[in-house]
Amino acid sequence: MTVALAVAAVVLDVEGTTAPIAFVHDVLFPYAAARLDEFVAARGAEPAVAAALATLAAERAADREVAAPDLIAYARALMARDRKSTGLKALQGLIWHDGYLAGALRGELYADVGPAFVAWRAAGVTIASYSSGSIAAQRLIYAHSDRGDLTAHLAAYFDTTTGPKQAPASYAAIATALALPPAPIAFVSDVVAELAAAAAAGMHAVLSVRPGNAPVAPGHGYPTIGTLDELALRPA
Repeated sequence: MTVALAVAAVVLDVEGTTAPIAFVHDVLFPYAAARLDEFVAARGAEPAVAAALATLAAERAADREVAAPDLIAYARALMARDRKSTGLKALQGLIWHDGYLAGALRGELYADVGPAFVAWRAAGVTIASYSSGSIAAQRLIYAHSDRGDLTAHLAAYFDTTTGPKQAPASYAAIATALALPPAPIAFVSDVVAELAAAAAAGMHAVLSVRPGNAPVAPGHGYPTIGTLDELALRPA
């Protein structure tokens, strides 16, 4: 079913919206987990890696739920829980960076993503990405994708440094960063709690239903799309 909206911008979740959940969980996560110890040992003193580790260490110090004897064990514990940790996501993104550049990783995107990006940009709609994965990781999946380099279509990227994805304040901050009020912005995700937060901030919220996504209980009240080409956007 086509969902038609008049908007100035669209903000897209990644996992379950533009990329299959299986790619993230079955390819990216295991790749980072298998290389974590070696990567930290070899490159832990590099500024970007050290910054990610420092963020992770601060999270560990404040964590009252997950206890671990050292930072690597803590990172693995967060991986096992799929915790949306800013430090962990930054560290994973750095590991994936090497994999993409080496050709060992290739971003898997749905076939409808590229054509939708082209159509929306032609209509004058700004496209942005918001994921619990780091901004660097988002850029990588779009730059090194099986659909080619799509980064030219994306005007902005947001991650948990902006705020939690289930907090309305995060979406208000995104609107401010895009120099727009929330009302002419659409947010697309497969997670109803994220849509609720975006809607509470004043954005249009659209549910992405893809094969492999977690089932969503009926009665959520959000317009639903199965592919991005079902989202017909025109300038507000």
